[in-house]
Amino acid sequence: MSTHRLGEFELLVLLAALRLGEGKAYAVSIVDEIHRRTGRDVQRASVYVTLQRLEKKGLVSTRLGDPLPERGGKARRYVRLEPVGLWAVRESRSALRSMWGGLAPVLEET
Repeated sequence: MSTHRLGEFELLVLLAALRLGEGKAYAVSIVDEIHRRTGRDVQRASVYVTLQRLEKKGLVSTRLGDPLPERGGKARRYVRLEPVGLWAVRESRSALRSMWGGLAPVLEET
């Protein structure tokens, strides 16, 4: 499988979509999930751009849901992680664990 190196924000978007699950992950819910878990203020436009990039890489796919009256008849675009996207998340987790390894004593002293 090819290597997909993820940037920090790409990883946050993928993790939020993974947590929300298929049928509940869309741009606004991803923004809310990132903010709720990290306290980070996120612009919806940043999520849209990142999702487009992730879709071009084949890490996620999107589909339009049914039109919603509360959205003026507009549909939400739902996000689903593809197997290669899940693999990229696992690879990022492994790399971060490796980088964090052995740092507890240093971090606790500061």
